[in-house]
Amino acid sequence: MSIYSVTKPGLGARLAALSKVVELGQGRLEAKLLDDASQLLTRAGERLKLSSDHTVVALAGGTGSGKSSLFNAISGLELSPTGVRRPTTARTHACVWGLEGAGPLLDWLQIQWRHRFARASALDKGESQLHGLVLLDLPDHDSIRALTDPEADRLIGLADMVVWVLDPQKYADASTHRRYVAELGGHDAVTVFALNQSDKLSTEEVAELVIDLNDLLRREGVSQPSVVPTSAVTGRGIDSLKGVIADAVSKRRAAIQRLDADVDRVERRLEQAMPVGAALAAPSSVDAARRVGLTDALCDAVGVPAVGEAMESVYASRSASWISWPFARMASAMSGDPLKSLRLGDLREEIRSLADGAVTAQSSEVDNAVQALSDGLTVGMNEVWRSSVHHAARSRAGQLPQALSDELSEVAPRLDRVPLWWRLLKGWQYLLVLAFVAGLAWMGFALVFGVFGAGRVPDSLELFGDAATLPWVGLMTASLLGLGALSAVASRNFVALGAASERDRLEREMRRRVGVVAESMVVEPVERELTRHHEFYTAMKTLSG
Repeated sequence: MSIYSVTKPGLGARLAALSKVVELGQGRLEAKLLDDASQLLTRAGERLKLSSDHTVVALAGGTGSGKSSLFNAISGLELSPTGVRRPTTARTHACVWGLEGAGPLLDWLQIQWRHRFARASALDKGESQLHGLVLLDLPDHDSIRALTDPEADRLIGLADMVVWVLDPQKYADASTHRRYVAELGGHDAVTVFALNQSDKLSTEEVAELVIDLNDLLRREGVSQPSVVPTSAVTGRGIDSLKGVIADAVSKRRAAIQRLDADVDRVERRLEQAMPVGAALAAPSSVDAARRVGLTDALCDAVGVPAVGEAMESVYASRSASWISWPFARMASAMSGDPLKSLRLGDLREEIRSLADGAVTAQSSEVDNAVQALSDGLTVGMNEVWRSSVHHAARSRAGQLPQALSDELSEVAPRLDRVPLWWRLLKGWQYLLVLAFVAGLAWMGFALVFGVFGAGRVPDSLELFGDAATLPWVGLMTASLLGLGALSAVASRNFVALGAASERDRLEREMRRRVGVVAESMVVEPVERELTRHHEFYTAMKTLSG
């Protein structure tokens, strides 16, 4: 029979959740708490693989409490030395009701072979309700030997159920309550208190001690204490104690209840260290708005808008040598430096910077952008996780400025690229210049030969020397001049559109590359940490039920 068939619903999920908490809590929870949780997982895994048909009940108590006598009284055999022959129990003794299948369990408990006993079938008549009981008589937890041999402590931690055997004169002993009872909160279902040697007290004294012990236990966190007055000498309460044990054995649930209570105890400590509260309301990923915000901030840090603006200025400046009216260029050249006249200031430096492909990221602004992202994502987080997300965000902060600079330097515009329409327009304008010069020559020829009669015009050039053509040629020449100027003016609008388009293209490409760098060097490490945070608190919520 597998113990999983009787596992409390949710225990398997809680153990899985605890395993997840331990895995994700490394470096975030104190080492002692993680060690205790890991030991519980190990113990639970080992116990769940062993016999579910046996229930381990440990009799624990201090020196002189009569624990061994009670062990013998319950078993009906003189198995554990008592009295003057050996005032304290040195080694654990085990009595098993139904030995079949109990071997691996006893091996796990590390019970020596010579201290294992089985009830003979003839003696088990009338006690079938105890079939499956593994009763342990533990070493005295307060003996001198216990200071160097922690066997009692180890088995108290492994037992499915613990029966604390208390001496009426020392039932409130501080060492017992401080070391053990205070840790039993939530273990009510698998803990029994036997007020032994009650034969030494009157009925009224026993009743008063039971009331006092119940009050003491409740104050220490045992909400529903089970107290049974017993006497190994007179047999008083032995059947009642056996009945409590038999009930646990018959239900075959003590092991599960014990593990469940142990998980509860660890869960309370975890909750104190890292309360779930509203932790699951924290984001588990970086949303689109924050990604865009980070990209915007990094673009500002790199100076993408400034590069785009410089690109636009460079584009417009370079177009002047291609599309402006040649006569206007000559006039501008004779008047001085066009860059100075336009008051563009550092345009030459911008052109040189763009040509060199150098883009520099400001480290302080990059740090501020990363910090702003992590601050926005960690609002309300536990300080440990907040620091963890900050560390993840800044894990590659030292490389980020250079990575941005290197990436964006690859997309610096090619300043030697000339749009085809610039070439066509320049050809058109020079064609107009030639036509204009030809018109001037025609007009001069007509003046010289047609108006002033400087000589006879050859028949082949008669048309050019006709004075009557002067108004029409003059009008045509003036029109050519105006057409050239008009085409230059019109082309400026196309240049402006082209410059804006080039700026947009450059800025889009730079933003895309900044986004890629931000994703790999900032967003991905942060999202891994946010995922851990979400999984940790999801596991914590499952653990708490």
